[in-house]
Parts: sequence; structure tokens; C-alpha cells
Amino acid sequence: MIKPILGPPQIVYQNEFLKISSVHVQFPGFSKTVYVSHYGPRVGVLLLKDDNVLLVRQYRMLINDMALEIPGGKVDDGETPEAAAMRECQEETCLRCLNLRPLLYYHPGLDTNDNPTSMFYCTQSEPVPHQQLDRNEVADLVWIPFSRCLDMVFAKQIVDCLTVAALLAWQVKKMRRDV
Repeated sequence: MIKPILGPPQIVYQNEFLKISSVHVQFPGFSKTVYVSHYGPRVGVLLLKDDNVLLVRQYRMLINDMALEIPGGKVDDGETPEAAAMRECQEETCLRCLNLRPLLYYHPGLDTNDNPTSMFYCTQSEPVPHQQLDRNEVADLVWIPFSRCLDMVFAKQIVDCLTVAALLAWQVKKMRRDV
């Protein structure tokens, strides 16, 4: 296959969270305009303790309900994914990761979604003294047995892609005895 010719991206919308650009793509015999959503790099942390997973409960507008998710968020400018993962975990759980390790790297969509995602896992954490949960962001923290989390994925009770990918990646690592 011959690679298409890409025109320069043109920003059609931008705010503090997202940028949308259009790109003209010329293939042999046809062309099209592609719109790309740029959310920037994201991170997530699978926090484990005695075969339990710490999930945060947060309201999510697209399902109009509370969702169970691993802690995670955006990588700030100038921040490494590792530093962002530690910061996001601490902000959302009031726990400091002591042994953060890489778990998985992926792109949620390679066609129109620019959102490279790095996931980590941590099996040792400690409370951050005098830090309290921000109830405007996180409604609750829940430790759930790992096997129950997998059941919840297949029962469509955990549907966040970051969380689903982390749980399934951890299962593969366990099966391979790679942890």
C-alpha cells in the first residue's frame, strides 16, 4: 500500500482540554478530510493490595451515573507519564505510590483520537499525611477483589476503557507470571 499524502493540520476548535484539527488526506484515487481530537497523553494507575484493586467512584455524564475507575488523568506539559501517574493517583486517592511500574501503553484510537495512554501498576502505597479526598472529583474509594473486578468488566459494570484495559493487562501479566 502506498502511504497517503497528508496536508498540514488546521485547528478548527480549541479549548483548555481539547484541540480538534482537520487534515486533508490524499490517497491514490480519492481524498478525504479527517477530523482529529487531540486530548493529549493520559495515564492510569492500577493500585493493588493483597489481590484487591482500588477503584475510584466518579460521576460520568455520558452514562449519567457513577463509574468505577482506576485513578488517572492528563499528563501536564513538561511532565513525564510516570510523574503524572503518581500525581493523579495521589490527587484522587490520597495515596502515594511507592513502587510504580509500567503496565501497558496504547492508543485508544488510531484514526481520529490523539490520546496516547500509559498505564502503570503499584503494589505498595502509603497514605499522604493530612490530605483529604476531594469530594468534588471523587465520590468514594472502593477496594474490590481483582477476580470480582474481572467479573464486573464482563457484566458491563466496569466500562471505562482505561480501567478495562488495565485489569485485562494485569490478568495477562498474572497468567504469564510476569509480576
